[in-house]
Amino acid sequence: MTQQDLSHVSCAQLTGVGPKLAEKLAKRGIQSLQDLLFHLPYRYQDRTRITPIAHCKPGVHALLEGDIISSHVLRMGKSQMQCILRDATGQMQLRFFYFTAAQKNSLSKGQRIRCFGEVRYARHGLEIIHPEYQIITNQQDVSVEETLHPLYPSTEGLSQQSLYKLTTQALYFLEQGHLLQELLPIELVNRFELPDLKTALSFLHRPPPQVRLGQLESGENIYQKRLIFEELLAHQLSMLRIKQNTKQEKALSLQGNQQLTHQFIANLPFKLTHAQQKVTEEILRDIENVHPMMRLVQGDVGSGKTVVAAMGLLTTVEAGCQGALMAPTEILAEQHYQNFKNWLTPMGIEVVWLAGKTKGKSRQLALEKIANADAQIVVGTHALFQDSVKFKCLGLMVIDEQHRFGVHQRLALRSKGEQEDIIPHQLIMTATPIPRTLAMSCYADLDMSIIDELPPGRTPVTTVVVSNTRRTEIIDRVKTICELGRQVYWVCTLIEDSEVLTSEAAEKTALALTQSLPNLKVALIHGRMKSKEKEIIMASFKAGEINLLVATTVIEVGVDVPNASLMIIENAERLGLAQLHQLRGRVGRGSAESHCVLMYQTPLSHVAKQRLTIMRETTDGFKIAQKDLDMRGPGEILGTRQTGVIQFKIADLMRDKDWLTKAHQAAQWLLETHPELIEPLIKRWLGDSEQFVNA
Repeated sequence: MTQQDLSHVSCAQLTGVGPKLAEKLAKRGIQSLQDLLFHLPYRYQDRTRITPIAHCKPGVHALLEGDIISSHVLRMGKSQMQCILRDATGQMQLRFFYFTAAQKNSLSKGQRIRCFGEVRYARHGLEIIHPEYQIITNQQDVSVEETLHPLYPSTEGLSQQSLYKLTTQALYFLEQGHLLQELLPIELVNRFELPDLKTALSFLHRPPPQVRLGQLESGENIYQKRLIFEELLAHQLSMLRIKQNTKQEKALSLQGNQQLTHQFIANLPFKLTHAQQKVTEEILRDIENVHPMMRLVQGDVGSGKTVVAAMGLLTTVEAGCQGALMAPTEILAEQHYQNFKNWLTPMGIEVVWLAGKTKGKSRQLALEKIANADAQIVVGTHALFQDSVKFKCLGLMVIDEQHRFGVHQRLALRSKGEQEDIIPHQLIMTATPIPRTLAMSCYADLDMSIIDELPPGRTPVTTVVVSNTRRTEIIDRVKTICELGRQVYWVCTLIEDSEVLTSEAAEKTALALTQSLPNLKVALIHGRMKSKEKEIIMASFKAGEINLLVATTVIEVGVDVPNASLMIIENAERLGLAQLHQLRGRVGRGSAESHCVLMYQTPLSHVAKQRLTIMRETTDGFKIAQKDLDMRGPGEILGTRQTGVIQFKIADLMRDKDWLTKAHQAAQWLLETHPELIEPLIKRWLGDSEQFVNA
């Protein structure tokens, strides 16, 4: 028998795989037998023993065998078929909402069947809804399965039954001695005491019946750990190679005489913190290079990231190039634009604004200034990267709060600024501290800087958690604070993810507060207002002309009013930790004692109680980010809709964080010692994604 490498054996060679099934498999990235073997089960069921009906428990899947003692169709609105199954210990109802005439005939009284499904409570005892079943004739000797039954990630038209049959054939190829390349060097296998690949795959596709389901579900099995480690290693290698290859690309060396930065620092009404100075040095050192910077600056709310970005942009201007700053929302972009205009226009630097809503002559003028480099610094939203925007010499892109983009989007964004094989330097800023687990897995292609120090004079914010029933007391507190000359935010949170409903709720709240506090100037700001309206209101609030600002979460980032010392967040239980922390960061920006009131509606869920307790106990952004990750998981933190979020086949970032550390170290060692293994590992686990394999 000729041994074949299973990465080169097509699934089309398997029995039952025609052109249509091959196409469906390809949609899931399964083309070779290696792909099929690495399409791993996500769960298992125990079908190795028949459970007596009397021993069945609700919520547990069970394999039953017995005789149908009654079968009839009920017509209660929609038709449903009910069968009663009996064995020597008791009876169980089987219920079908969807059934064919053939099923109705086959599941008739007197038939003996074997069935499998989840046992549930019903009105008259226990039942299974839509069980899998097979008819047993007197001549048949139907054996139970010899291994735990795998459930695979599936897709439309690709059933569990098909995947089971195909993996059975692929495992046969493996058992017959066909090759599946071991890509882990023996040093790593020995260091972490891992089993060989063939044994691990055979075990995980067909685990023996004595294995505990709980151990498999918790990822504790050594055969799982073998593959978890290899998958995490492949992801680490893909990120590190992207980082390595970025360093091979060309960028302009941005060097200035620092005259503008010295002038800028001298004009600031405060001294830079040591952390700001350190991070600025890292950025300026990077952009002097002829290879593009890809740096992520993390800094807690109010730590002064924008000032650091400004110094990078000023050095870019001194080097004769243009700088761009992009923010995800118009209100945040406008805030940056106002800051940069106030800081830099007096220094003779032209700052230009460009957003999706910039139309007509204003847009045309902005585009001309960008194209001929009259615009030295451009501030805006995603509109900066539309095809119609042509920079003459883009040296540095600063992207605010876009760390949530996956590596695919980061690469796409970078290519937007590419001009004649020259890539702009890229600085990404975030006020959301990133836990180490996420940093190592999702941002390993970036260099990291942390501003871990707040400017002097900032007062820690005291947080209190109160029930909505104490609303009158809170309104009295607002009155007192405003009479002392301070200002207040009142935040209305999302109602059923509806911007319209939330804006309407904010309008009603603003009206009610205006009536309760007739001597105060109350204003309203929400996401559905025009940019100009929002700008005027924020300017008035900043100037101290408004006492109480009622707002939706549009003020989550970027708004800086040092005189605001109290924030009330209504229905705080609806928000996640990161968003609550961002909102709270709008107060405590001056020297006055500041407070945040988290007002909640009862009853509170267990998770909501946990969140509010964490907010009350700490203002440390890194602790909050770690708790948020522990409670919600990486998918939600990064935004599950982002296509760049890493999807793992077997690894789990939270469960396997210890293995992530090992994979991180191993990836760097592998890059130096076994470069020939990198592409096969990445291809095995990430498929043919061009951005990873050919990065």
